Amino acid sequence: MESKVTPTVEGGLLTAVAVVLGLASVYLPLVGLFIEFFCAVPIVVLTVRQGIAKGALALIASFLILTMFIGPLLAMRIALSFGICGLVLGYCIKKNLSAVKCFVATLITSFFAQVIAIAILTFVMEINLMEIEMSSVKEMFDETFRIYEIAGMDKQVLNQLRGQVDATLAFMKYLMPFLLFLMGLINALACYITSKWVFAKLRMKFVEPMPKFAEWRFPKSILYIVAFSAIGVYWGETREWITLYTISVNIAFVSTGIGFLQGLSVLSATADDFNISKFWRRLFFIVIILNMLLIEIVAFTGLFDMAFDYRKKFSKKA
Repeated sequence: MESKVTPTVEGGLLTAVAVVLGLASVYLPLVGLFIEFFCAVPIVVLTVRQGIAKGALALIASFLILTMFIGPLLAMRIALSFGICGLVLGYCIKKNLSAVKCFVATLITSFFAQVIAIAILTFVMEINLMEIEMSSVKEMFDETFRIYEIAGMDKQVLNQLRGQVDATLAFMKYLMPFLLFLMGLINALACYITSKWVFAKLRMKFVEPMPKFAEWRFPKSILYIVAFSAIGVYWGETREWITLYTISVNIAFVSTGIGFLQGLSVLSATADDFNISKFWRRLFFIVIILNMLLIEIVAFTGLFDMAFDYRKKFSKKA
């Protein structure tokens, strides 16, 4: 994209775009949720074109302006969730790093941005976000159970359901790091995908394409991480080491999720071998995602693939 404006004017325009997107994400119902995913793009573009210093200045300026209009909490959430991610992604693109390195750097940044946001809410503003969210979820289930009770549902069944819900909510408090990781993953994906789309429209160079999904492979070390996290979960639960249990459970969830991705990659490679259309494989993937048993089977398939490399052994193209 050939620029016909000075760097200062361009920086001001992109900062203004970032502010407008931030305001629209807050004040426009429903559509704002979609617009929010584009909040990082102006920072990415400016960082690629003028460097990380100018990108950081634009981020600070947009944060201060947004603070005046929507308050510090919402402005901080946008700046941390998308602004910093845009800064890092733009820097990685400018340095011509690979697509994988760009995304991993953005993901790590996004995760720590979530951690910082939670830390500020908890220790500075004394807001326990996890407790608020769990209370909201519990109230929602309580209201649902009341409706079932009025409808004449058996009380014994209702009590069993309440017990399951309470146990699940009690377990969820140990998964705060994993939930932050998921939030970071969603934000990183949004930042990467929207930036790639806008760069194509502006005819700017993005990063090289990601490897084909059927070729995704993660290191064997994930297997050892899963094994040690399982031992940690057992020791933490039996010996009541809460810290060890919490760390191990979160590591187990993340590493198993990686195994699930590799399992889907194996299935995608198999679909390629048998020339299965994209429609049918996507439908099959949706069915898998909606079934917990299938998710576990695919995850363990992916973990075993790290050790045995099924694609190399059985692929028709091998």
